[in-house]
Amino acid sequence: MDTRFFLHGLEQLGVAFYTGVPDSLLKPLNDTLYADHGLTGAHVVAADEGGAVALAAGHYIATGKPAMVYLQNSGIGNAVNPLASLTHGMVYGIPCVLVVGWRGEPGVHDEPQHAYQGIVSRQMLELCGLTVFELDKATSEADFAAMITASAPLLSRGESIAFLVRKGGLTGGEPVRLPQRDAMTREAAIRRLVQDAAETDYFVSTTGKASRELFELREALGQGHGRDFLTVGSMGHANMIALGMAKARPDAAFWCVDGDGAAMMHLGGLAIEAQQRATNLIHVLLNNGAHESVGGMPVAGGTLRFAPIAQAAGYELALTAETDGELTEALQTLRAAPGKLRFLEIIVSCGARDDLGRPTQTPKENLQSLMQALGK
Repeated sequence: MDTRFFLHGLEQLGVAFYTGVPDSLLKPLNDTLYADHGLTGAHVVAADEGGAVALAAGHYIATGKPAMVYLQNSGIGNAVNPLASLTHGMVYGIPCVLVVGWRGEPGVHDEPQHAYQGIVSRQMLELCGLTVFELDKATSEADFAAMITASAPLLSRGESIAFLVRKGGLTGGEPVRLPQRDAMTREAAIRRLVQDAAETDYFVSTTGKASRELFELREALGQGHGRDFLTVGSMGHANMIALGMAKARPDAAFWCVDGDGAAMMHLGGLAIEAQQRATNLIHVLLNNGAHESVGGMPVAGGTLRFAPIAQAAGYELALTAETDGELTEALQTLRAAPGKLRFLEIIVSCGARDDLGRPTQTPKENLQSLMQALGK
């Protein structure tokens, strides 16, 4: 279905405000919203899915009109809290329209982190009280018109609905074109981190292309994968995984390789890291200004800098590197301060190799080899 036809249908329900977290399956929708509205006014790229539902609730309170929330099904968990304790009919009865990309849908091969989520997505939405409509390549305009007709009385009663979108269910949209940064690539930055670290150091990498690049760099360098934890799902939680490991093993050194979109989701983690004073953990944040792994939508406008936030949270060393020379100097400074809380933000460009593969180890194999390296 053409995305503009879809949006026209939502307009008939009174929807004129859009927010959410980008998803690769919803790229035609994300691109169209960005082209039409940019990042302010009627469209907001939220920090996380729960925040997007809250934004939609605020819009309804002020206007009496439902808003649209877009997300990948892996983000349903973040949205459950406001869906169950804020917008639900047993609380305020605030209607909203969810558009959910269905990764890992039953019968379609996908990455391991989407397998279980794909099975339970519809049930999770229905447990939160939403009426669910499915969109796929075969959904006709007449089918969708019937869904819109059925949705109107639900929304008027303060109930929420969700469109669960299969791969290819929405089409159209012009790709987002962000200004290109004159900066090192993410893969080049990760290579420098790996080469600079001691052979006994452990790495925890965030979900998306960073983990894929770390895996392939180990292969290219002829190194094993036993000292890496690839956070293939759980966006925004790599830093807490790394903190849990670092606190349990103060005798070992750990690196968290984070991303700007992931960090935005649970920014409070920086304060917890600083408060816990795990000085054997170095938090590295790769900032390309975009949700690149899911289509390239900007993160907080693409201009946010995290090192000042880390410093305000309590990090004693919060450095930023934008060039190879600055990265070399920053890594030397970090190595010379083992007893301090250390944070490094590396400004990188968008983009990845066209032939970038995916880890050939399963998540369980990755975990087993890592725990063996840890002696467990």
